[in-house]
Amino acid sequence: MKQVIILTPEDGAKGFALTGIRQWCLEAEDLWAVLKKVMNDPEVGVAAVDARLLTEGDVKRMHELAEHWTGVLVTLPAPAREKRVAGDELQRLVQRALGYHVRLETD
Repeated sequence: MKQVIILTPEDGAKGFALTGIRQWCLEAEDLWAVLKKVMNDPEVGVAAVDARLLTEGDVKRMHELAEHWTGVLVTLPAPAREKRVAGDELQRLVQRALGYHVRLETD
């Protein structure tokens, strides 16, 4: 079974401690080097990156990486982010899993 790994800033160290999921705490400047290692690890099937590690330009780069990796690469919305960002990410995941665009609405 493939592993799930979560990449978070240092302040997220306790966030996944009880889940059994691998978590790496890192600085934003180390993200791309660590992500490259994660994506080259054949044991990893899902990588989730805390949005606080990303800049606006990094979001586009993440989407490009996700297109070329056999695993699933997702962004975890930062706790202070708007709901819309989380919904957009969910919509992207559903579209990738189903192969077509699904409109998601909330009340």
